[in-house]
Amino acid sequence: MGIVEEAHNVKVLGSADRQTIILAHGFGTDQSVWKHLVPHLVDDHRVILFDNMGAGTTNPEYFDFDRYATLEGYAYDVLALLEELRVESCVFVGHSVSAIVGAIASVNRPDLFSKIIMISASPRYLNDVDYYGGFDQEDLDQLFDAMGSNYKAWCSGFAPLAVGGDMDSVAVQEFSRTLFNMRPDIALSVAQTIFQCDFRSLLCHVTVPCHIIQSLKDLAVPVVVSEYLHQHLGGESIVEVMSTDGHLPQLSSPDVVVPVLLRHIRHDIAV
Repeated sequence: MGIVEEAHNVKVLGSADRQTIILAHGFGTDQSVWKHLVPHLVDDHRVILFDNMGAGTTNPEYFDFDRYATLEGYAYDVLALLEELRVESCVFVGHSVSAIVGAIASVNRPDLFSKIIMISASPRYLNDVDYYGGFDQEDLDQLFDAMGSNYKAWCSGFAPLAVGGDMDSVAVQEFSRTLFNMRPDIALSVAQTIFQCDFRSLLCHVTVPCHIIQSLKDLAVPVVVSEYLHQHLGGESIVEVMSTDGHLPQLSSPDVVVPVLLRHIRHDIAV
């Protein structure tokens, strides 16, 4: 196993001679967030799972605060993984921030991506003139203050809001677990990088086909953002808004989401 593979806890499943699917998780989770999807892929694909640096399952000593102060740091990790694993083309399935990370990586190396499937993605979380991202700066400052003052209490409050369920649901408990596994200072740094980012100007340079999948109700990403992505991406794109609730629908509503994801993985956009 290579250095990059080991650092990111890479798992390669399925058939080596089949189409490669990369599954990239979002903030506060790790590769376990894909547990409902993976069994449906391994028979017909080569599936690559990994953990983003900073996830609770990674070695915190490897987290470089300067490198990961921008999403480009994560995009370079993705490209390094693809190189080390000798991936020549893949379907990149990115949840939340990782959807934008995949888009950044695809601008650098469009040849490596046959398409990107974006789940709960946003190029900017802050509201702006003629743009609704869902958050004002005051909202974000309060979020960061809460994370910094009592991380465990913040996790307990944030998890049910993000997942969209009561505290007793299995999905909320699972997200709470992976969120709390992050080292608090790393979690705060990652959250600041994500929530303060603005990649709207990048979208026109993304030429790889993008499948945009969004919950009807999502605390972190208003449904209008999916249409914004669709209108501003540089290549072919398609939007599917699901009747699901929450920012992690692949975890909280797998019966709805897994068939949708499989359809978008297997079928290209009809031009």
